Amino acid sequence: MNVRQERGTAAAAHRVVILGAGYAGLAAAVQLAARAGRNGSVRVTVVNAQERFTERLRLHMAATGRQLAELSIPALLAGTGAQFVQGWVTAVDADARTVRIDDRQALGYDTLVYALGGVADTSAVPGAADHAYTLGGAQDAELLADRLARLGTGTVVVAGSGLTGVESAAEIAERYPRLTVVLLGRQEPGAAMNAKAKAYLGAALDRLGVAVRAGVEVVRVLPDAVELAGGERVAADAVLWTSGTRVSPLAAAAGLAVDGHGRILTDAALRSVSHPDVYAVGDAAAIRQGYGVLHGTCQGGMPTGVHAALSIGRTLRGKQPKPFRFGYYHTPVSLGRGDAVVQFTHPDDSPRRICLTGHLAVRYKETVTASPWPTYGRMKKMPASGAFWPRGGRFSRLREVR
Repeated sequence: MNVRQERGTAAAAHRVVILGAGYAGLAAAVQLAARAGRNGSVRVTVVNAQERFTERLRLHMAATGRQLAELSIPALLAGTGAQFVQGWVTAVDADARTVRIDDRQALGYDTLVYALGGVADTSAVPGAADHAYTLGGAQDAELLADRLARLGTGTVVVAGSGLTGVESAAEIAERYPRLTVVLLGRQEPGAAMNAKAKAYLGAALDRLGVAVRAGVEVVRVLPDAVELAGGERVAADAVLWTSGTRVSPLAAAAGLAVDGHGRILTDAALRSVSHPDVYAVGDAAAIRQGYGVLHGTCQGGMPTGVHAALSIGRTLRGKQPKPFRFGYYHTPVSLGRGDAVVQFTHPDDSPRRICLTGHLAVRYKETVTASPWPTYGRMKKMPASGAFWPRGGRFSRLREVR
């Protein structure tokens, strides 16, 4: 069906196309369809490359061969009236208001929600794209799991000492104690945590036998090693790349205003500053708050999706959308299956004095990781239930520049 035919068959319905069905995109779809889709005034179409939902919060577990639940996007959308289209988004024409799927199908839209997210940035360092594994999705994690299962003994280098690197290194070391796991990064693991939480995290990695090297930079990935700035080489039978993220170039190619990282620049309502009929959510958006640009996490991603849906709904009712405000509240980190640390934060993501450790932190982390599914379920029945999150108070309030 071409765009002209599509417009003719659904002239009465406002067409909202959502690109990407991660945590943020799915939240936007469920919220909007539950609020407006059932009465026929809005038609919601979700486009995603895979039918299976990617549990990014559990990919470090999948990388060690642990079986994850098979979550179907159509099943998660069931009962909302939203349509699902499986395919790769290959182009966006922001002027014609169309998107191309797999270079063969065109979808027209009246409003677009851009939620294509980000992936590990393997382009910044030579050899990373060719020789390193990533956790970009379930298939990537399964490739690493297969490699680790076949190693037996050897060295695994985890490049990147951020939270993804820490969780992955701990998971691999616990699952495969005969492997030597080396965690490399510019900063010490848990650098943004308070002293107690950081010390606990460090002790857990040490207990698991993870060799941590902070203050180093990987400048090249080779088939059997990584090269550090200064010329040192660290032997590696497998390299997991977790350092940095990049977003799809589709937004920039479409002429949407983006920042230096390719993320769509948004106004306070999460609309593109150059194309107000395009909303950007999750990792694909550069959303400014009083403390800076929102960084990609599940705790912030889902609220952006819900807020975009609320903004679209208000606009269609002739009302002004409200500004998006969000304050961080925690940083949960798993340290294998039986240990974890949870750092509670101020709304600007700086650490509070309070943290959880051990079994209590494990239960907290698991509750957080599993929380999207009951949240989506509640939104289907009570859409207003998804509209509650910490607004951040004075921390997130934008101040006018004079």
